[in-house]
Amino acid sequence: MGLSVQFPTKERLMGQNFTLAKTALVGAAAGLFLAAAPAFAQGEGHDVTLGELNLEIEGRSAEDVVMTAEEFEQAREIYFERCAGCHGVLRGGATGKALTTDLTRDLEYDYLHSFITYGSPAGMPNWGTSGELTEEEIDLMARYLLLDPPTPPEWGMPEMLDSWKVTVAPEDRPTEKMNDIDIENLMSVTLRDSGEIALIDGGTYEIQAIIKTGYAVHISRISASGRYLFVIGRDARVNMIDLWMEEPANVAEIKIGIEARSVETSKYEGWEDKYAIAGAYWPPQFVIMDGETLEPKKIVSTRGMVYDDQTYHPEPRVAAIVASHYRPEFIVNVKETGKIMLVDYTDLKNLKTVTIDAERFLHDGGFDASLRYFLVAANARGKIAVIDTKEDKLIALVETEGNTPHPGRGANFVHPDFGPVWATSHLGDDTISMIGTDPEGNPDNAWKMVQNFTALGGGSLFIKTHPNSNHLYVDAPLNPDAETSASIGVFTISDMKAGEDPEFVTLPIGEWAGIDDGQPRVVHPEFNKEGTQVWFSVWNAKDKVSAIVVVDDKTLELVEVIKDERLITPTGKFNVYNTQNDIY
Repeated sequence: MGLSVQFPTKERLMGQNFTLAKTALVGAAAGLFLAAAPAFAQGEGHDVTLGELNLEIEGRSAEDVVMTAEEFEQAREIYFERCAGCHGVLRGGATGKALTTDLTRDLEYDYLHSFITYGSPAGMPNWGTSGELTEEEIDLMARYLLLDPPTPPEWGMPEMLDSWKVTVAPEDRPTEKMNDIDIENLMSVTLRDSGEIALIDGGTYEIQAIIKTGYAVHISRISASGRYLFVIGRDARVNMIDLWMEEPANVAEIKIGIEARSVETSKYEGWEDKYAIAGAYWPPQFVIMDGETLEPKKIVSTRGMVYDDQTYHPEPRVAAIVASHYRPEFIVNVKETGKIMLVDYTDLKNLKTVTIDAERFLHDGGFDASLRYFLVAANARGKIAVIDTKEDKLIALVETEGNTPHPGRGANFVHPDFGPVWATSHLGDDTISMIGTDPEGNPDNAWKMVQNFTALGGGSLFIKTHPNSNHLYVDAPLNPDAETSASIGVFTISDMKAGEDPEFVTLPIGEWAGIDDGQPRVVHPEFNKEGTQVWFSVWNAKDKVSAIVVVDDKTLELVEVIKDERLITPTGKFNVYNTQNDIY
């Protein structure tokens, strides 16, 4: 495919991050995505035999086809749901390693089958031994990776306009809040495999609404006013939800591509709620939309040259997008080319963009406590890029000394010795890295990795604290060990010292949930508005019981277990106030 991606040996691969995905089971929701998309162009034909590829699979002959057409379609659905986020639509790799056929055919069927089955502590889920994939599905995926991937269709303005719906026009919406919901303490909870979100009261733990969305909502973002909730599914469907309505509901939606992860709204003074933006994995592009209706206004492709080796990349996916607090700009992170685009939204006709060469494989990140500096993980390169959003420039690239940093939005707190820091956990190992973020008060520590220490285990996705908390929480949902993936590690911030690895306590969240069936994974700590309680998703298979566990931040004791048959595969949770104000 022309991508300059190096693939490790089998021996090295076992010790590195070879993630097939961070997601759960195949569900009916995938059919919604597939039905809405034009047919994919095929790579190789389905009549390719094992003999033609010089491959062997026990129990099959050289004359056997690698896959039937029906099997290929089934495998494509699984790959979309489980694998594309880390490995790319075209399998070029990023968070996960490349899976192009020049590499997978050298690894051969047996190795692929084994790795999918057992996973690794470096972040590869154990899809087989956890029971989340059947033996037949593992066989299917191992064979699928021996064939070239299909090419997805493009998705431009005609397709976006055709998908765009305004179900409640702005003039027909309430002029004041029409419900008694404590919106600021509302939790937007992703129900991954059902293609929904749950709105749960952060004080009463009652479900206020279940709202249909795109498949596997990746994030929830709140408008600057706090009124509108924007969510985006992995199928690139954006939903706009009015929280002022008597019963919060969708008021507009649009599909901005085939696969996506990011959505944000304008926050700069005078431009609040004016625009929304969404970024796609495929096609690689972002679109700026009207902030009241989601009408698409401007589409910008991110295809182009990789920043360092100056070669063309066909699939530079849009990863995290944040809204600057210092300028009327969106900060758009382009994964494969390693570029950060600072997009001025004041004049869409004469669009001005500052493009920063940062580092390849940009993924997720967040602001420091001052909201001036944006820190984003170039996870496959093990670095954090630091952007000064007031001056619009790169000020540092910091080595984390860990394998595949995956901060979510990161965690800001004041270290007793180092002063203000921002922390990330790692997908590929069990460490946490802290970076100094106070160039004025603590210049010797600013934009340096001041400490790296051991946490709960590899396979971490999120780390979290709150300005009112003395605790730092880290998960490990992709760790293949069932006990580790069902637990949370908690550090006491005031006990941290320079030169000493801090101790942590382990909370058995999965055990507290009282779920006996399946292999539930505990993921995504999220605080309530006041910072007094922490919520954890106990994410199980779609056909098994899941839950949300609430813990008292001061005592680290169980407060509540939220169980409901409607809570299907809960994953990310987003408190309205904290999300609106970039508190993490």
